[in-house]
Amino acid sequence: MVSALASLPLAGATAACGQVDRQEPERSRLVAYFSRSGNTRVIAGLIQRSVDADLFEIQPASAYPADYLATVEQARQERDSGFEPPLASGVADIAKYDTIYLGFPIWGTTTPPVIRSFLRQHDLSGKTLVPFVTHGGYGLGNAREILASHAPDARIEPPFSMEADQERRTMDAVNAWLGSS
Repeated sequence: MVSALASLPLAGATAACGQVDRQEPERSRLVAYFSRSGNTRVIAGLIQRSVDADLFEIQPASAYPADYLATVEQARQERDSGFEPPLASGVADIAKYDTIYLGFPIWGTTTPPVIRSFLRQHDLSGKTLVPFVTHGGYGLGNAREILASHAPDARIEPPFSMEADQERRTMDAVNAWLGSS
């Protein structure tokens, strides 16, 4: 995972060798993420420390249920109805950031509704958007299309994607164990 993270673009990087006639202005970076089980949060922290960025946790105004299956059902209903839940808070000054690393899990083959809310609430025009995604084995789903439709004037970089299905594997293992009792 570290080598994959090392390949993430670093906005504002300058050449390390040779003379530089003028100094590049410091570019401001933000890592914004939504994480239900903690997988995406871990990656967000790694990125934040690696690129010296500010960190913002995206949270819905009303938390998703603690129960995994209840969350899956709520997310399905939100997705099917097009609902975008209100956020607990937004980024105070999104305009100061040039590059935004945006992290989220894939839910039901798409971005969680709370990410759609974040994208609608914040104008990312002219910004570089660098997605990092966790998923349970189904890949990116339609996340690229959602990002393009909800942040049409942002430059969207290729995403970092990582399978992180521990929660589902844990549930399957416990259920199998209980079934054999």
